[in-house]
Amino acid sequence: MENIIDIIQREAVYLWYYFDIQVRQILPYWALGIVIGSIVSVFGKDRIHRLLTAVQDRHLGIIGLIPASLLGIASPLCMYGTIPIAASFSQKGLRDDYLAAFMMSSVLLNPQLLIYSAALGPAALTVRFVSCFLCGVTAGLLIRIFFKNRPFFRFTKFEERAGRDTDPNMLLRLLKNIGRNIKATGPWFLVGVILSVLFQRYVPADSFAGLFSNEGFGLLMAATIGVPLYVCGGGTIPLLQQWLAGGMSMGAATSFMITGPSTKITNLGALKIVLGAKHFALYIAFVIVFSLAAGFMVNCIM
Repeated sequence: MENIIDIIQREAVYLWYYFDIQVRQILPYWALGIVIGSIVSVFGKDRIHRLLTAVQDRHLGIIGLIPASLLGIASPLCMYGTIPIAASFSQKGLRDDYLAAFMMSSVLLNPQLLIYSAALGPAALTVRFVSCFLCGVTAGLLIRIFFKNRPFFRFTKFEERAGRDTDPNMLLRLLKNIGRNIKATGPWFLVGVILSVLFQRYVPADSFAGLFSNEGFGLLMAATIGVPLYVCGGGTIPLLQQWLAGGMSMGAATSFMITGPSTKITNLGALKIVLGAKHFALYIAFVIVFSLAAGFMVNCIM
């Protein structure tokens, strides 16, 4: 009979093996995402915001929701950074439907997370990009239809903050931004890897696959677990990788990738301030319905 020391040693070897594999698979995407995100933040952020203003100036009508949503995905800011920018745009007269498309897609995706998601494979990367883009467009379209002559946002408590990328040396400015991104996402990346290692070692793949085998319940379960588990986008990539390998459908993963970032506690706190109670409830309902619909459509297609 094995003694406790032998069992611990054996488990340590297994866990280290899985940990090493996870890090080797995902670390390059995380590092590349950090660099790309910092480059966009330092050199492209102001241009992205100027382009959003240009969308308004061109009077594109409903078509303007498309570039507004794409610019939201391109924006490297977190929600607390996006809202003050959106507030300044609102004060300059930018329409609420364009702001909704920009902010919704910005909540769901950014250049860093897009690079991280490449670790999940081309199919998951494509699904994530398309679903987040369409979520932004749909949000803007609904605001355009139902709040055409009424304001949807209230930005009175937010002001645009001064940027932190102010070093006159552009190389140092970029390096400082990279350092801040590593500090902000590194611990959550490590947590995600550890959780995926524990999942891979101790959760039977058959049991997990059975949990998501029912199409309706599986989507609902994925949308639900996205609420408490989603803290940092990079930290969920290792988990999603193992879940997909363990039998999670792409539709269920889609629901998780939508509800997770859109119901992240820090995002909800900021959104509650600019939406108010009634509109905040509409936002939550929209996220749930869209995530389930998107997951269902993905399962029908794939």
